Amino acid sequence: MSPIIKGHSQAAGVTKPVAAERRRAIKNHASNAMNEARYIFGPVPSRRLGRSLGIDLVPPKTCMYDCIYCQLGRTTNKTVERKEWVPLEEVIGELKAKLATRPDYITLSGSGEPTLYSRIAELIDRIHSITDIPVAVLSNGSLLWKKEVRDEIAEADVVIPSLDAGGALMFEAVNRPHKSISFAQMLEGLVGFRQEYTGQYWLEVVLLGGYTALASEVNKLAACAKKIAPDRVQLNTVTRPPAEKYAVYVERNRLHEFANCFDPPAEVIADFRSENHYAACQTGCEDIMRMLVRRPCTVVDIASGLEMHLNEVVKYLEELMALKKIEHCRVQDKTFYRAT
Repeated sequence: MSPIIKGHSQAAGVTKPVAAERRRAIKNHASNAMNEARYIFGPVPSRRLGRSLGIDLVPPKTCMYDCIYCQLGRTTNKTVERKEWVPLEEVIGELKAKLATRPDYITLSGSGEPTLYSRIAELIDRIHSITDIPVAVLSNGSLLWKKEVRDEIAEADVVIPSLDAGGALMFEAVNRPHKSISFAQMLEGLVGFRQEYTGQYWLEVVLLGGYTALASEVNKLAACAKKIAPDRVQLNTVTRPPAEKYAVYVERNRLHEFANCFDPPAEVIADFRSENHYAACQTGCEDIMRMLVRRPCTVVDIASGLEMHLNEVVKYLEELMALKKIEHCRVQDKTFYRAT
């Protein structure tokens, strides 16, 4: 039995042949979940957006950054090429099938940078035509210096770009951007978008111990944020396994101290939630695998996002661990699961 689910075993009276058959069935379902051309995942629990139904618009780890703190690991396709990476009609078809999950937001995010998707404007329009659920775009903001990109995401209800450095040297160290993107260019885009965009504009700032969690660096970030003038500034830190082990988290009380360096003070959104029980509902390991192939999650993340009881989540995780479909790791005092 896996050590991370100690105390949870097969129900009494289940024979070995039955258990073996169940294991084979779950293995097949898990394989199908990973192999199907799925672009919709969740709903997953979001610190800012409630239950968020995610849409993957590019292949995993296709991005113009290779951030040292990324929970998805290192970038495997560093590019600034914009194209229809995934078929729009299939995305819309899958989305329609998932609207019954009643998410709070439909979020363009996932496994890479969504603004690399050349039909993002059309996608946002199509979503608005079939549902009144608001659309959020989570972006690194590095292409907002392009007028076409600013125009294409202008109809989103919420846009949340990131700013992880207050100067060029730290930008190179933390974000490791594509060679064609400069810090000045990126900052120019964040400022320019604010001047045109009429929706909710939230700026996420990720602070890292030994890098940007220093008073001098936070002051630079605060000066940049003041120039950008977003509706909100939200402070985050590493709470899931990062791409690089040296990307370390900042403690909650320190984040709150740094929040006061911003004018107005920033919000602290780092995920320090306690584990609570959630209402039960029926689901399968396919949905769990769709979450875990995109990002590491705790038992609570899965239970919250899929509206499952914690005990049900543990049972599926036990089977998936035995099949070596997933693995676990520790960050701070939490256990995260991820696809192998």
